[in-house]
Amino acid sequence: MANTRDIKKRIKSISSTKKITRAMEMVSAAKMRRAIEAVLKTRAYANLSWSTVLSLAQGKKDGQALHPLLTRRGLIKKTAVVLITSNRGLCGGFNATIIKKVLETAKGKERDNFEFILLGKRGVAIHKNFGFAVAADFPKQDYINEVREVTAAAKLLINDYLSGRYDQVLAAYTDFVNAVKQEPRLKQLLPIEIKKQDEHLGNLEGAGGAEQNLSGQAEYIFEPSPAEVLDQMLPRLIEIQLYQAILESNASEQSARRLAMHQATEAATDMVSELTLSYNKARQAAVTKEIAEISAGANALAE
Repeated sequence: MANTRDIKKRIKSISSTKKITRAMEMVSAAKMRRAIEAVLKTRAYANLSWSTVLSLAQGKKDGQALHPLLTRRGLIKKTAVVLITSNRGLCGGFNATIIKKVLETAKGKERDNFEFILLGKRGVAIHKNFGFAVAADFPKQDYINEVREVTAAAKLLINDYLSGRYDQVLAAYTDFVNAVKQEPRLKQLLPIEIKKQDEHLGNLEGAGGAEQNLSGQAEYIFEPSPAEVLDQMLPRLIEIQLYQAILESNASEQSARRLAMHQATEAATDMVSELTLSYNKARQAAVTKEIAEISAGANALAE
């Protein structure tokens, strides 16, 4: 059994760590509330804009899609994945979970068929640990306030898709469900198409409800022309979807960090309790030993 001095040092060290994790939990809780408020404000707009364009995508001209961003390519040779992660750690399995989701998608396929666009410093693990190519690395703010902050990334994706560099563009993000549940998801950004399995950002009822809402909508009339309207609308849609994905990930990250710090605080409390019990036992054993030695000495003198 360790002596009382060592146990006392460990209790002091763990108590100090507990104060830090408790403070970080409180900070994360405040950031989580702010992030959740931001994501809930934009969900309705993001889902409505996506549903509107999905309805437009049903139209065709001479058997072809109305816009190149709506055209599905037969053979997918190159896929770009926008990987949204955190800038810092101490958030449990937040980053590992979304990377695992991406790896499951890439399983059985050639690594050269994938390129990653990173949003968040922790996403570099996809290159360091798994050897995938990184085409671009954009800085991600902990709080994103305007859509224009993702304009550069959206333009890169659109231009590379139109140029033929990529045949498909996916967004890998963590969808915020509630404070204790976050779901890693992959959403196809390009080409824009209607899929029954499509996951709408922040749509907890699933894609079926959104698809049902699209049925029965009136046919759209384009002015001045479908091409000009879609040229302006579709890039904005990609920006909105990317913006919403970052908001969802930020809310999920802060929720995961708050939960991780809460669990760390509870673990520190349990460790302090166990060490305190060990300290009391060691102290009691030392006192008992001293009493036994004094009694033995007293008996020896008496004889």
